[in-house]
Amino acid sequence: MTHNLIVGGGVYGAAVAWELASRGDEVQLIEARHIAAGASGGPGRRGVRANYRDHRELPLMAEAHRLWPSLHTRLDTAPLFERTGQLLLVERRGDLSAAEARVSLQNRLGTPTRLLSSGELHEMEPGLVPAIEAAVYCPGDGVADHAATTRAYAKAALSAGAKIREGVTARRLLVENHRVIAVESTAGEAFQISGNLFLLANSGVRELLGPWLDLPIWNLPFQVLLSRPLTNNPVRHLVGHAHRTLSLKREQGDRLMISGGRLGRWDPVRQTGETIPEEVAANVADAVAVYPGLEGLEIEVSDANHLEAVSLDGIPIIDRPPCLANVFLATGWSGHGWAIAPAVARLLAAWCLEAERPALLAPFAFSRFG
Repeated sequence: MTHNLIVGGGVYGAAVAWELASRGDEVQLIEARHIAAGASGGPGRRGVRANYRDHRELPLMAEAHRLWPSLHTRLDTAPLFERTGQLLLVERRGDLSAAEARVSLQNRLGTPTRLLSSGELHEMEPGLVPAIEAAVYCPGDGVADHAATTRAYAKAALSAGAKIREGVTARRLLVENHRVIAVESTAGEAFQISGNLFLLANSGVRELLGPWLDLPIWNLPFQVLLSRPLTNNPVRHLVGHAHRTLSLKREQGDRLMISGGRLGRWDPVRQTGETIPEEVAANVADAVAVYPGLEGLEIEVSDANHLEAVSLDGIPIIDRPPCLANVFLATGWSGHGWAIAPAVARLLAAWCLEAERPALLAPFAFSRFG
């Protein structure tokens, strides 16, 4: 028996395990495959981005920005975060008013932001097509290796006394008197709980909670592309776009990551994903349209093998289900949960230990859906 049981070995499961164990609380984590196997895995690095994030998440991102630069010190590992700054490119004149409003909002909610003129922007990113008129710039944004960060959290959790079991798939919750008393695995093993259960398995949370709560989320296999080494990589910052489905990141070895939200195809039987050639071509075409110097770019890795849980309104559900008194759930990250993970994990642990919902998590309650 354990006091706290965590289902899911992604960044949230590993981070909450460390936050609890480092405070002296007993915790065990179970993961169906291995640490960072799901949405916290995959090629390249992830954006640590406040720019153009949902306004309800911006206070969390402000807190995360304070935590990321020294996170590696707290986890006793190599540096994880690189501050590159993020540019949200504005190509259509009609998007300028919204960009100005966005700058005002982000500054008010704790994220220093500037609207760059065409001259300032092209000095920072000389490889851009001249048609890009402006950009919303967040100098505090950057990138971090998501798999390395997740594994660092897990290693630190183990050092703090947490137990981690990989290769254990949760099948169902065993409930008595509105409390989960155990989680049963597909192998028939029962993991008994004396305290709290944390359902942090991202794409698996809805199914586990299904008999008690119908979460308005679903799973999607987002596409990630990694180029072959480039002789001259024109991308200098973390880059997004106001209307194109496009995100660009410099990667090690003179490579470029291209993503932004295009979808692959998921095989539910094999539990694997694959990219769609037309979507790969469209993603590359958008990158070339913005950076003409990328013409002829070749893709080395195309990946759609990591399911992401998406919520109805595009922000996560972080709550305690009304029907299960000792459960915490966090899911529906919609591809944006990575950057706020250090802040949310710390707040979830505090909620568990202090029995009071932190104010920063209030906007993510399930009750917002009625």
